[in-house]
Amino acid sequence: MSTFLTILTGMALMLALLLVLRMVIGFEAQKPADYAQAKPRLDIRQHLSGPIRCEGVIYGPMGRVTSRFTADMEGRWTGNSGVLAEHFRYDSGTKQDREWRLTLGNDGKVRAEADDLVGVGQGEQSGAALRLSYTIRLPQSAGGHALQVTDWMYLVDDQTIVNRSQFRKFGIKVAELVATMRRVES
Repeated sequence: MSTFLTILTGMALMLALLLVLRMVIGFEAQKPADYAQAKPRLDIRQHLSGPIRCEGVIYGPMGRVTSRFTADMEGRWTGNSGVLAEHFRYDSGTKQDREWRLTLGNDGKVRAEADDLVGVGQGEQSGAALRLSYTIRLPQSAGGHALQVTDWMYLVDDQTIVNRSQFRKFGIKVAELVATMRRVES
């Protein structure tokens, strides 16, 4: 019995260490301030404005691509308040629309709302990056689960944003999204 307890204690310590490491290094350890000096500077009022083309993939929990998508987006801003309308088309033939209602504070903080969010999303833009955290409720056809999401958007050049998002349930990563967003000249 003591050997079993020793193994169980060792496994618990290893799990605790992995959780601590996840908070110190990697995706979840990033902070907007880490990108404060990065150029070009992201301003969502400018870079999420007008027509935008998005292309990306979604990885499942085992790291394999489970879905590919394209989206046409349109951003409209009045002062620090904006709407980003998204029209997704997935490789399965499924279509999905979302309308983000965004508010940018003078301090770079971002407030985000959408009909499929649970509560309000919070974010911050700094330098060439934006972090946005929120809880999204999947459609019933996808199980209806509520997932915690962290989006990171990195401005590559004046026309291109790379978006990386992780989706978690009970703190465990269940999906990841990687996409490019490019402004389209109208």
